[in-house]
Amino acid sequence: MSLTRPKVESIAHLARLDITEAELSVYVDSLSKILSFVEQLSAADTGVVEPMAHPLAGESQRLRADEVSETDQHEKYQANASAVSDALYLVPRVIE
Repeated sequence: MSLTRPKVESIAHLARLDITEAELSVYVDSLSKILSFVEQLSAADTGVVEPMAHPLAGESQRLRADEVSETDQHEKYQANASAVSDALYLVPRVIE
C-alpha cells in the first residue's frame, strides 16, 4: 500500500503534528514502507500456528529473590512536602 501526500497531510492534521514540506516527503515514503511491511506480515499463513497463552509455555522463568534492598526513608522525602497527614501527601482539591 502506498500513501499519497494528501493522505499523510490528513493523518498529520488528525494527529496534530506540525510537519514541514521538507519532512512531508520523508513521511510519505516511510509510512508507505511501514504499511507495505504490515501487508507482508498479514499475508503470512498463521492458520497452523497454535496460539500461546504464555511465551514461556512449559518453562519456568527465573525470578530474583524478593528482598528489601533499601531502607524506609519516607520521612526524609516528606519533609519537603507542603502538607502531609498520616504519612500521605495532601494536595489541593482539583475537582469540586
